[in-house]
Amino acid sequence: MRLAILALTIPVLSVAAEIPQGSHALLRLVNSVTTRTAREGDYVYMRTASPIVADGRVLVPVDSYVTGVVSHAQRSGRVTGRAELGLRIDTLTLPSGKVIKVSPHLSSVDAEGTDQKVETKEGTVEQGGGKGVDAERVAKISGTGAALGGITDRSWSGAGIGAGVGGGVGLAYVLLTRGKEVELRQGSTIDVVFERPVTVD
Repeated sequence: MRLAILALTIPVLSVAAEIPQGSHALLRLVNSVTTRTAREGDYVYMRTASPIVADGRVLVPVDSYVTGVVSHAQRSGRVTGRAELGLRIDTLTLPSGKVIKVSPHLSSVDAEGTDQKVETKEGTVEQGGGKGVDAERVAKISGTGAALGGITDRSWSGAGIGAGVGGGVGLAYVLLTRGKEVELRQGSTIDVVFERPVTVD
C-alpha cells in the first residue's frame, strides 16, 4: 500500500513541446509594409496562416499572433540601387497568452506580380532590377518621337530628330523616376523557417 501511495506522489516528468529546427511557418500580414514609407524599428503585425505541428500535435494553431520589426529599409534608387526590406520576427503569442521569443528567418514572400524575392543569404526582401523596363520605356518614347518627327517634317531627318528628342525625354524620365519598391500588402503571406528549436510549453 505504501508503494502505491509513493508511486502516486512522484511527479510525472513531461517532455517540453518544441518547434523543431527546420520547421516552416506561413505568416499572413495584418498590416502592409513598403520600402516607400517603412523605417527601421517599425512594427509589423502578422498571424499564423497555417498551424505549426510536431509529432502529430498542433503546437501553434492558425491565427496565433506574431510580431516583427523592420530591421532595414532601403528605397529603390532613381538610377541604381534596388529596394530592400529586412524583417526580423521577434515574438509569437499563443492562444493561452504565453509570449515566446522567436527568431526564424525569411524563406519566401508573395511576389504579387513583381520580381521581389527573399535574398536568403541576407534574409531581406529585394525588388528585381528594372533595366529591361527602363530600356523599354526609352524605346517607346523614342519611337513616338520618331513618328511625330516624321509626320511633322515628312522626312527621314525629321524622324531622326524626333527619335533623338524622344530618346532624351525617355532617358530623363527614367533618371527622374524611382524603380519599384518592395511592398508586402495586408493579407499577403511570408514563409519563415526556424533555424533552431523553440520550446513552446
